[in-house]
Amino acid sequence: MMPEFVVPCAQLEPTIEWFESLGFRMQLITPADAPAVAVLDGFGAAVRLDTSLSAGDTGLRLHAPAGTAPSRHVGPNGTVVEFVMDDDALALPDNQPQFVIDRHNGADVGIGRAGMQYRDLVPDRHGGRWIASHISIPVGGPVPDYVHHHHIRFQMIFCHAGWADLVYEDQGPPFRFSAGDCVLQPPHIRHQVLETSDAFEVVEIGSPAVHDTLRDHELALPTGVVDPERDFGGQTFVWHQAAGDTAESWRFEGFSFEDFGIGDATGGLGSVGTVRTDRGSTGRFEATEEFVLWFIRSGTATVIRNGEAHELAARDSVTLAPGDHYDLHADGPLEFLEVRVP
Repeated sequence: MMPEFVVPCAQLEPTIEWFESLGFRMQLITPADAPAVAVLDGFGAAVRLDTSLSAGDTGLRLHAPAGTAPSRHVGPNGTVVEFVMDDDALALPDNQPQFVIDRHNGADVGIGRAGMQYRDLVPDRHGGRWIASHISIPVGGPVPDYVHHHHIRFQMIFCHAGWADLVYEDQGPPFRFSAGDCVLQPPHIRHQVLETSDAFEVVEIGSPAVHDTLRDHELALPTGVVDPERDFGGQTFVWHQAAGDTAESWRFEGFSFEDFGIGDATGGLGSVGTVRTDRGSTGRFEATEEFVLWFIRSGTATVIRNGEAHELAARDSVTLAPGDHYDLHADGPLEFLEVRVP
């Protein structure tokens, strides 16, 4: 790790642009949904911009010497020197699942990385272990994105509406990512969003909630290599296409399930798919998983949790807490995305 000069920063984007105009290159930004920290390097130095710091918090961030623990030191003049560990271990907070209903109408929307609009589907983040976002780009066209990758345990993106042109490391030429498609982004696979349609919407789910997005200035995409079985941190890339879907029975009678193949690609870490019924149907179960999210694509449904009813419509979402008993009633034709992590 290159030593980093830590600089307080009230406005991240214009400060990044100013450093880039001097010849610095951005290497890291976090978190993606509400960027607060960025690291840039150039001329043999690295600068860490941090919006959480005040004017007197300028300092140095250094690699801890071998055999020593991370530590923080403050000099007589207020200068902070922080020694940190330089490793790739992911810090996974303890899971704190909660039952959460998030309504599309009236939802708060923030601006995240590359100007995308983020709606937080799980504001409590299950204690920091999970993030679920409904991301939209109202006006399409070329996206000001760059080749990047994520330091993450799990990350999938489902296209709810519109389309985007995407390109991934060693997965061939750019492809059209359309409504009903899903991709699994294994840890540290390089990728880039090139262009989107108007009214483009996706649901993105990742763990842990706060993770680094790192820019790759050297790799050009596409790479010219096609290796769909390449291992990225124990996972393989998945692009599930909606066209030509095959459905299987779901755990409730009257519902079908379209499996996206993400369980196989992650060694059983998570199951992702679309649940459908063409008529009114009902099911009852007890949640036991670490993380369960339903995102309504079309139709209406009622979820009854421990006897309390909650109506759901298109673009609403619900996360289920383990140990609770649930009834699901489809009022008619219904389709929703389900993400389950056992």
